[in-house]
Amino acid sequence: MPTEVTDDAVISFDGIGVTRSGSQLLHDVAWTVYPDERWVVLGPNGAGKTTLLTIAAGQLHPTTGSAVVLGEKLGRTDVWELRSRVGISTAKLAERIPSDERVIDVVVTAAWSVVGRWREQYDPMDEARARALLAQLGVAPLAERVYGTLSEGERKRVQIARSLMTDPELLLLDEPAAGLDLGGREDLLKRLTTLAADPMAPALVLVTHHVEEIPPGFTHALLLREGAVVGQGPVELTITPAHLSETFGLPLIVNRAAGRYTARAA
Repeated sequence: MPTEVTDDAVISFDGIGVTRSGSQLLHDVAWTVYPDERWVVLGPNGAGKTTLLTIAAGQLHPTTGSAVVLGEKLGRTDVWELRSRVGISTAKLAERIPSDERVIDVVVTAAWSVVGRWREQYDPMDEARARALLAQLGVAPLAERVYGTLSEGERKRVQIARSLMTDPELLLLDEPAAGLDLGGREDLLKRLTTLAADPMAPALVLVTHHVEEIPPGFTHALLLREGAVVGQGPVELTITPAHLSETFGLPLIVNRAAGRYTARAA
């Protein structure tokens, strides 16, 4: 079903599909995100979540359908300029960060869209912003540390600080809690809850496998299975036993308390 595309939409996908090497990774996906919305994209492995996020980042064009990001239609715009308006944190990007880089440099280099500081010069305002973002994510004392010495939870927060460096209009987080222990996950979710509540924060899209990783304050959900949309809309109407059971292919019991979700087999 086509979505209604409006001028103020941050993401407008109309019937997009992606086919690679004969495999259909996405099929007829219609999705619209507005600036004040915070979305979680949920589904099992192979559902197409990361592919969807890659298109939203302007890093992949759909095979079929229309994809408009921040008012720019993919295929008809300068993607390099578009990408500077989108903040993204992914495992693929994290793998490129030099382990011997200072934490402050991991963040500030996003101003030039590079990974690894070399000979480029940064304005003192850039460094001040990087330090402010590290403080916002609760890792300001780590600014002079070497990135490779950080815990996984600390690295995830530094990566999110980096993704916010350019003051993006759209923030994409691909499984930010993956690999974290319980304490690290809960600390990160607390930070994301605060970010979601900030009216000056960009539109947020968070990809995860687990309902337990949905931060309170996220407003909408998109459920994917085998590249197709199972359900989407306000989070409380979408994260339901029926929708999740269809998404993950087994009967599930879903509970919600204090804005947090849990799920288990029925």
